[in-house]
Amino acid sequence: MSLLKITPRDAATGPVLEIGGELDYSNASELRDRVARFTLDPGQCLILDLAGLEFCDSSGITALIAARNHATAAGADVALTGVPANTMRILRIVGLDQIFTIH
Repeated sequence: MSLLKITPRDAATGPVLEIGGELDYSNASELRDRVARFTLDPGQCLILDLAGLEFCDSSGITALIAARNHATAAGADVALTGVPANTMRILRIVGLDQIFTIH
């Protein structure tokens, strides 16, 4: 089992969160809490870099949706990058590939 690791950094367009390990029921609240602490300005883009993500369950998907809702409420955008194939498959199946900007 791999623990969740969230590493923040700044980019010209806004904050970036590098998310690694497992994003599941036991720790999805950690991502939700971390995103909720960000003050986003209108026009910024919150990047969620999932390249290090090994596993994501429905609670993890819900945390990603919560991050999108937080950004949208602030007038900001959210984008996913480095989405692993297994997570991308889930996003496609539930139609979230049409909701998130994915790089």
